[in-house]
Amino acid sequence: MQLDTDGDAGEFARAKVNLALHITGRRADGYHLLDSLVVFPEIGDRLRLLPDTRPRSLALSGRFGPELQPAGPDNLVLRAIEALTSACGVPPLPMGIELEKSLPVASGIGGGSTDAAAALRLVPRALGLDLTRDQLLKLALSLGADVPVCLDQKAVRMSGIGEELHPVPSLPVTGIVLVNPLREVSTPAIFKSLTRRDNPPLPAFPDRFETCEALASWLEPCRNDMQAAAETLCPPITDVLAALKAEKGSLLSRMSGSGATCFALCRPHDAARIAADIEKSHPDWWVASSNRIQ
Repeated sequence: MQLDTDGDAGEFARAKVNLALHITGRRADGYHLLDSLVVFPEIGDRLRLLPDTRPRSLALSGRFGPELQPAGPDNLVLRAIEALTSACGVPPLPMGIELEKSLPVASGIGGGSTDAAAALRLVPRALGLDLTRDQLLKLALSLGADVPVCLDQKAVRMSGIGEELHPVPSLPVTGIVLVNPLREVSTPAIFKSLTRRDNPPLPAFPDRFETCEALASWLEPCRNDMQAAAETLCPPITDVLAALKAEKGSLLSRMSGSGATCFALCRPHDAARIAADIEKSHPDWWVASSNRIQ
């Protein structure tokens, strides 16, 4: 099989940020139902094919690569590639792949899911496979409830257990700062700690968001229904939220997903300054910024 790798810089795997996350119910099988506005900033990991390397191997690089060592068969990137080649009836990928891990592990911004989704975009391109969107979505869902939303890397309303994706109004140009105190939070422990699982869904969306201030204003009465439990289990999250809220130009601060990553929305020109301020006062935290979300 001829691989198309010429001039391929790989695939960018954007962080998945829940600007609001409402827990609306629980299925009989234990899966929680949710209603969430998800966006993707220009912050993330990167996947690259490695010609002339051991087939199906995964090289890990980047700041957080060592935390995933050793890369066993349960790694979501390897599982995605295996599921893809198996479903398409093609031979296993005849080369290795590199994951440059820039996002913290287990941090509430979908690192593993967005990496798996990137593999589902990168490998078909390299192998010349023409998959329909429905085929990709089915493969994505087989890997985890958070993988389908990461395929398109565009703002979307996510409901059900994560498999129901609905369009949202175009978002204004908005800056974002992500901060993680580098403390892991157990998602199962948070779900176990929830005192209510039948919260109301997101409010009605407007026809459009004129400005980033309008987006923040609409989000203000929304929630992350996992945040209170996460702050109890991981008090540094409260410190991160306080630091973000105190920054001049911060329009809204909240935790993403199950934590511990938190975000602040801001005007695009304020993002880098806010990030620099946080890094200076808390050099032991992970901080990243983007002047655009999509």
